[in-house]
Amino acid sequence: MAEAAQARMGADIGVIGGSGFYEMPGLIDARPIELTTPYGAPSSAVTIGSIEGRRVAFIARHGKGHRILPEELPSRANIYALKSLGVRQVIAVSAVGSLRVNIEPLHAVVPDQIIDRTTGRPGTFFGDGAVAHVGFADPFCPALSSILADQCEASDVRTHRGGTLVVVNGPAFSTRAESKMYRQWGADIIGMTATPEARLAREAELHYASLCFATDYDVWHADEEDVSAELVVQNLQRNIAKARDIVAAAVHAAAEAGTCGCEDALAEALITPRDLVPEATRRRLGVIVERYWGSLDDAANAAMSAMTEGSAR
Repeated sequence: MAEAAQARMGADIGVIGGSGFYEMPGLIDARPIELTTPYGAPSSAVTIGSIEGRRVAFIARHGKGHRILPEELPSRANIYALKSLGVRQVIAVSAVGSLRVNIEPLHAVVPDQIIDRTTGRPGTFFGDGAVAHVGFADPFCPALSSILADQCEASDVRTHRGGTLVVVNGPAFSTRAESKMYRQWGADIIGMTATPEARLAREAELHYASLCFATDYDVWHADEEDVSAELVVQNLQRNIAKARDIVAAAVHAAAEAGTCGCEDALAEALITPRDLVPEATRRRLGVIVERYWGSLDDAANAAMSAMTEGSAR
């Protein structure tokens, strides 16, 4: 499907559902659509519908039936698909392990920092003749994160505002030595999917916030059960209804979010002059840079119109 056709379908806010969060109940007039992007297909069909007048685009991060490993996630396709639909804000939901005694299983964390320990994942839309360096000092949108935390607290979920999320490749869980090391580094929670997702969202100038639910204590806590897939799924099921309610409330509340700079992330980040970027690269970047470099299709149409006018004379 062409980008122009995708954009006409329209959505204001995107939701990326993590482990256990495979659908978005409560969407009015919901319908799944299959999208294509220059970076391949998203993790799942994108379900578009409305919540209290806001158009929402939902993607199941791990696909239907949880079939995609963290390191296999098509994060560029997911973020590009949301951007092409007109999405400006993204709420990402994730299951995480706790690295702190006070962050107990079933607690919610809205992190404000990331330590990236992943390797081998495509982490940028740029390259192939186009260079950009976005600011990433504060990887989560502070305005959207605050709204998300407000809705968590309103739902009577024990909520931790802020915190450092260390992201690892997986799919295996940590060794005890690694888990203890991450605690020494100052990390508060551990997950497998926030990068490169958050970085790509910044390049796409999207407001991105993460709702993390602790399911376990990883493997550092001597008096608690070691993390296992069974334990994670068990606690996910206990949290999932609350998570959906919180996200639905945040979708509505986020309509009043102010500006914070995320929406202009590329304004001073694009280094390569537009005219030096290969056409194939510009075409692939598409909606990511269209605001600054214009559309190649528009440029081609303008050139064709000029040629036609010249011929008429």
